[in-house]
Amino acid sequence: MSQLVTGEAVTIDLRVARLGSRLIAATVDLSLQVVALLIMTFAAFMIVGPDNDALAATVYLLIVVTVLVGYPVTAETVWHGRTIGKVAMGLRVVRDDGGPIRFRHAFVRGLLGAVVERPGALLGIPAVVSMLISERSKRLGDLLAGTVVLQERIPRGNAAPVMMPPQLAYWASSLDLSVLGDALALSVRQFLGRVQELSPEARERIGSQLVASVLAVVTPPPPPGTPGWAYLSAVLAERTARAHRRLTGGPPGWQPGWQPSPYPNPAFQHPVSPHPTQRMQPTQPVEQPAPGPFVPPS
Repeated sequence: MSQLVTGEAVTIDLRVARLGSRLIAATVDLSLQVVALLIMTFAAFMIVGPDNDALAATVYLLIVVTVLVGYPVTAETVWHGRTIGKVAMGLRVVRDDGGPIRFRHAFVRGLLGAVVERPGALLGIPAVVSMLISERSKRLGDLLAGTVVLQERIPRGNAAPVMMPPQLAYWASSLDLSVLGDALALSVRQFLGRVQELSPEARERIGSQLVASVLAVVTPPPPPGTPGWAYLSAVLAERTARAHRRLTGGPPGWQPGWQPSPYPNPAFQHPVSPHPTQRMQPTQPVEQPAPGPFVPPS
């Protein structure tokens, strides 16, 4: 795993693509480029029919540049950091801050790859050496362009996905998560994934500790009566949603025009009490649910 800091100062964990998957993706792309090079060269000489060596060399050079540089640059620009080989291996190129790459990033990567890393007898050796010694498995083009290749397609584990409680969606969209560290977020994720395996005593003790830790670094506090499991799940789901939106450039997950009730479902259990200095008072009487086990309803 690797840590990326987004423009909103939110640290997210992502899996960096390593040498094996990148070599396979590069082999797929190179095979396509070789086929395209042969077809375009044959078609060009059949149509143009150059009758001198200078014209033949010019046509061939234009074809080589178009295939070796134009293909990866165009694909990664239009396809948001992916080529056919990267799609096959579930890879994507992003900026160092986790944002989508632009034309200039793709151009630097493609040009350096064609001119420095793969020409002649080098056979990609500079790129391989760079990836082996780089902490984030970066080739020379990545180092110069300020990009990193991520593994998007990751095998799913047994842990259930973190869900956003609908009653907390609007509140979660206003959270300040810049101080929520990776270690605490990982602890929350592991707890929610194993909550059904814990004894009631351990569930209450660990859950209460995590709620208190998250309340200390995340603002604003939750609505009165929010159960602990729902609070933790909402914070983690919002953090994950922001990371994905940052990578894909998609629209917000929660529409600001829709605002659910500020009070939780009465079926929720184990209410969270906001920090004394940040306590929120309801505008109308609300029946508080009775404390119960730290378990989300099935």
